[in-house]
Amino acid sequence: MVSVATWNINSARLRLPIIEKYLSQEAPDVLCLQEIKCLESQFPAQALADMGYTHQAICGQKGYHGVATVSRLPIHEVSRHDWQANGEARHVGVELVGKDVVIENVYVPAGGDVPDREQNAKFGQKLDFVERMTRWADDVERPTLIVGDFNIAPLESDVWSHKQLLKVVSHTPIEVETLQRFKDAHGWVDIGREFVAEPERYFSWWSYRSPNWRTNDRGRRLDHMWASAPLAAQARAHRVLEDARDWEKPSDHIPLVTEFDL
Repeated sequence: MVSVATWNINSARLRLPIIEKYLSQEAPDVLCLQEIKCLESQFPAQALADMGYTHQAICGQKGYHGVATVSRLPIHEVSRHDWQANGEARHVGVELVGKDVVIENVYVPAGGDVPDREQNAKFGQKLDFVERMTRWADDVERPTLIVGDFNIAPLESDVWSHKQLLKVVSHTPIEVETLQRFKDAHGWVDIGREFVAEPERYFSWWSYRSPNWRTNDRGRRLDHMWASAPLAAQARAHRVLEDARDWEKPSDHIPLVTEFDL
């Protein structure tokens, strides 16, 4: 079995203690982090290598965004796509050496607060980002797993209130339609929903602004693990770790992990 995890950590340096806690407790073979918020030279590479995650692919920038994939298994970096078209560090792709599997780690822009590209340039950039991903997906040929913070909750049961969030960025119809085009471009299989079937509640993010997050439970599923169909058929288990939202100085996201029989 090979286990792959994804987690928007919201600052790798600030939250190194809970990264270490997660790796000690869950020990995934591969961990894909988003929003590391640091330059590659500032990433806590040695601390994670000391825990056995010696194989690393880091795409960072100062203070914002950034992604990193760390692994106990040999990996080889194969790509860094600028789907934002402005040089931001939002993607890194690696292959699992000897497994013929590519793991794409992506951080889709949040898109600002107003769901209108005329009034809010960030929203247009988000839609354009996913469209560039869609054109890329048309040509994907190898068994591929794409994971990360997509910043879109596509299904009604992916949010705490479908009706109240229809006009809120992350769950608007145009975002859901744009993400569906990306899904159709390669026939991606939504691994999470293979194991947590709709309409079962399935969240991965709770706002810092909402106190008593567990009681209020106003969550959204912004984080995803999607696979090429042949690879999806090899998925054997999928878990979310909601308890991580209660750890000291938590991220507002929680980690997801899938186990594959490769």
